[in-house]
Amino acid sequence: METMTATTDRATVETTAPTTATTGGRAVRYLLAGTRLALGWIFLWAFVDKMFGLGMATESKNAWINGGSPTRGFLTFGVTGPFQDLYTGIAGAAWADWLFMIGLAGIGVALLLGIGLRIAAVTGGLLLVLMWTAVLPPENNPFMDDHLIYAAVLAILALVDAGHTWGLGRVWATLPVVQRLPWLR
Repeated sequence: METMTATTDRATVETTAPTTATTGGRAVRYLLAGTRLALGWIFLWAFVDKMFGLGMATESKNAWINGGSPTRGFLTFGVTGPFQDLYTGIAGAAWADWLFMIGLAGIGVALLLGIGLRIAAVTGGLLLVLMWTAVLPPENNPFMDDHLIYAAVLAILALVDAGHTWGLGRVWATLPVVQRLPWLR
C-alpha cells in the first residue's frame, strides 16, 4: 500500500491506495485478468458448443444451428427442486433459447475483450443465479455451488476493472458514450 496525498480547495486528504508498481499489485492484476479470460472462455465455449454441437456437451444433431434447442434438454431433464415446474414450462421456448444464447455469447465476448464488465457481471450473475435455482438444493452442499462462486467472481472482476489488464477495458473506458454512461464500463 502506498499513502497518497491529494490537495483540494478545502483541505489536504490522505488516502491509502494499492500501488500497481509493486510485485504483488502486478501479480493480482495478472491473476484477475487470467481469471477474467478463463471465465469468458467458459461462457463463450458454452455458446459455441450449443450453437454448433461440437460433441462436448451438445451432440451435433442437437445443435441450435441444426434446429435443436439449447434450453430444452437441461430444463426438461436436469432441473430439480422448488422451481422445477417453472423451468420445465419454458424448456425449448424460442424466447428462452434466444435470451440464453445471446447471454452466453455477450457475456463471453465482454469478458474476453475486457469491455462492458459491469453489464457482463450483472447479466452473468443473473444467469448464474437462475442456473443455481434450477438445481436446488445443490447435489453436494446444502446451498453453495459453483454458480454462486462464479457470480461472485464476476462482481469482483467488474469492481476492480479487470478488463484493463490483457484487455481493451482502458480504451473502452475513454469512449465518449462510456464516459457519459459509466454503467457501460
